[in-house]
Amino acid sequence: MAILIDPPMWPAHGTVFSHLVSDSSLEELHAFAQAAELPHRAFDRDHYDVPLARYDELVSRGAEAVQGTELVRRLVRSGLRVPARQRPEKLNSILMRRWNQLAPGHEDVGRALVARWSHMDRHYHSSTHLLAVLNALELLSSRSEDPGTYPSAQGFTAWYHDAIYNGVPGTDEEQSAELAAAEMSQMGVDAPVIDETVRLILLTKTHDPEPDDQAGKVFVDADLEVLARAEKDYRRYTDDVREEYRHVPDGLFREGRAKILQDLLDKPHLFETRTGRTLWESRARLNLQQELRELRNV
Repeated sequence: MAILIDPPMWPAHGTVFSHLVSDSSLEELHAFAQAAELPHRAFDRDHYDVPLARYDELVSRGAEAVQGTELVRRLVRSGLRVPARQRPEKLNSILMRRWNQLAPGHEDVGRALVARWSHMDRHYHSSTHLLAVLNALELLSSRSEDPGTYPSAQGFTAWYHDAIYNGVPGTDEEQSAELAAAEMSQMGVDAPVIDETVRLILLTKTHDPEPDDQAGKVFVDADLEVLARAEKDYRRYTDDVREEYRHVPDGLFREGRAKILQDLLDKPHLFETRTGRTLWESRARLNLQQELRELRNV
């Protein structure tokens, strides 16, 4: 495990910048940056941008000086590198195309939503998560999972379910539902679609739909698809969640996170749809069990 820094050669703001990364975990990277008092705004998804004036100091603090190609190679090998397609400038154009398909003629509303999802304080509940949910909904639809009476409500729910996110469970969902109702009404969306969107957003408080709630099952599964990611992607998810709760002391976070994981594992199944159980159930249980062991063994 190492903190790596490449030569300062990237020009911006009247100086040149280095990239500071970890080849093992974002948690390690953030801890090093915090100890060095690097501003959080310098973090860009998988690295910190460091001006020339800080280079020697960071090397003296233990950052390993490597060439840019070596830094990229080790970052890729670690699984922490964020591909270009997942970076905001690329994501935003993809998301706007999706929004314009869902709500043509209301591009201004879509741009405001993208800005919410792209806020620098978001790590897991970000535009990447929004696109992942939209993609998961498409996958479930392609497997003939019933989206309910108002299919467009699934798309609106994806866009609005974490539109307001302050790390306050319950309140975040309620405020997001209120925002959805207000903006969808202004856009002239039919009242039944608005009501269904609000209902589905509020369902994400518990992720526990009723047995006959097919629409709820589809959205909950799309929202929880992240639990079934490959190991390196799941670890990125857990690092991002921890970063969003960086204000919570480590012991309290571990205790709370462990309870959430145990409650999930105690359920007879994690996913509600046939497709979700077929594609994601086994991998998700392995991920949750491994994370829970790590939380309890520290």
